[in-house]
Parts: sequence; structure tokens; C-alpha cells
Amino acid sequence: MSHAEFTLPSGNAICYSGYREGQSPDSRVYPSVAQIREDLHLLLREWRLLRLYDCSVHAERVLQVIEEDRLPMQVMLGAYLGAEMNNFGCPWGGTYSEEKLEASRLENQAELQRLIELANRYPRIVFSVAVGNEATVDWTDHYVPVPQMIEYVRRVKAGVRQPVTFCENYVPWQHKLRGLVQELDFISLHTYPVWEYKHIHEALDYTKANVHSVASLYPGKPVVITEAGWCTNSNGRGMHAEHAVQELQAIYYQDLMDWTRAEGLLCFVFEAFDEPWKGSADPLEPEKHWGLFTVDRRPKLVMQPLYPELAPPATTESPA
Repeated sequence: MSHAEFTLPSGNAICYSGYREGQSPDSRVYPSVAQIREDLHLLLREWRLLRLYDCSVHAERVLQVIEEDRLPMQVMLGAYLGAEMNNFGCPWGGTYSEEKLEASRLENQAELQRLIELANRYPRIVFSVAVGNEATVDWTDHYVPVPQMIEYVRRVKAGVRQPVTFCENYVPWQHKLRGLVQELDFISLHTYPVWEYKHIHEALDYTKANVHSVASLYPGKPVVITEAGWCTNSNGRGMHAEHAVQELQAIYYQDLMDWTRAEGLLCFVFEAFDEPWKGSADPLEPEKHWGLFTVDRRPKLVMQPLYPELAPPATTESPA
């Protein structure tokens, strides 16, 4: 099959990263096979398409469980690329020693090899591969120069049969990544109205505008939303705290699903479960609170109608 001839799957899609309390990719404490099995069987009720972010033990276990349990799920498998260049524009520290950057370049080579190997080991489960995530946007702390991204994409395309993409915020696709687009089978973009201080009433229109701003530049090149979601807790960093509530997450999710289904646009919702390891130590750090489920696998408001048996018990007023 040539890379030009492919059909993207359709259906409900979600970003999955299964790290629970005390687990993280940084510490290399990964969810167990049993925990991943619990997650996938939980998600299977509503989703058949998953996006994974790296080729670590976590991803290997996800693919293993899907194969062993014969789950009707397919995966967009991602490679996590670390910094290859200092990014002085990163607000939370994108600068490293030359030794650290060199180590990161070597690790990126190994990660891309794992991506190729896993894609080839699970050809029926892995429907596409993503060469990196948010590695070229102005604020990233893991910056990879665009010419290097092009080389990596070419290397992966030569090694796999699946369609190849790169996942990035919508802004770099408008200008910076034009040279990369022609190397890719499809464009994967991220859109987050709440991170840009948008009110719920303008959120869907803003999302549509973000997608159109990219799709209109590349007629004939498929576009997929690989992240769109709504935060449910915030200390006010990067968004209005009053916008980060479960009621608004439920509204945005429904609006997003109605629109993308009507358009036939593949959209990976960010994300399945809250991830406490992310961001700062502040428990209200927004990075930790994007899940449709909490870290203890309880459905937030948006999912309670679909998972009523897992919803937290309603608090009842005691009679006066």
C-alpha cells in the first residue's frame, strides 16, 4: 500500500494516558497490565479509537491487552520526542545543557525505532503513527527544529506501512510547518478554546475557526483533530478558573461531538482520565484536570449518563 492510499477510521476517538497516582512517564512507573485492562474495558463502551503518546512500556502494554483480549480497538501510536534545541520562548523552562540535548537526540532516535517496531508488530491495531507531539510550537519545552522533523518523518515513512502524521497546535500549521505538510499523510491539530480564555458560548465557533485556518491552506490534505477538550479545575494559570468546571466540559464535549460527527471529522477528545503527574505541584494545576473521568476512574458529569453505575453517590440532604 502506498501512503497516499488510505482511509481514516471513523467513530469515537479519545486520547489515552493511563497514569494513576504515583505513576508517571518521568519516573518510569507505569500502569500495570491489570490497570490498563481495566481502563480499556471501561473505555470500550464508548470508544474504539485511542491515541497514545509514546512507545514506552505503557504503549506496549496497551497494544498487548488489545491483542490478548481481542478488543475491537485501533490505535494512533505516537513517538515522544524530547528537546533537540533550546527554546528560550518557553515560559516554564525550555533550556538545557548541550549534554542533555545530545542525550535527548539519541533517545529520540531510539524512540523512533520503537515506533517503527511496534507499528510493524501490531499492523492491525496501529492504524496510524504520529512522529512527535507539540514539538515545534513557540512555547514548547521539547523543541525539535522543523528540518529535523522532516527527516524523522521520512525515516518513519520508510519503515512503516501505516499513514504518518505529526500532532501539533493549530498555529504552527498555518505557516511554520508548510514544508512538513507535504511529507505527511494527514495533518493532526490541537485546539483548546479554554486555554485561550474563550467563553463557552464562543468555544465551538473558535474550534471551527482553528480547524478552518489550517484546512483551507492545504486542500486535499486530510485534517484530524488529535486534541480538543475542556479542563475541569484551574488555579487560573492559562485560563479563567471559573471556566474550568464540569458543567462547561459537558457542554463543549457535546457541541464538539455533534459538529465533528456531522462533518465526518475524526476527533480525538483530550482526554480519558485525569493525570496527577502533569504540570506543577499545585493540585489545581490545569494540566492535571482534562479527563472525562477522574484519576480514580469515576465519570465526571459529562460521562455520568453513560456510566451511571460508576458515578459518585449523590449527596443527600438529611431531613431537617
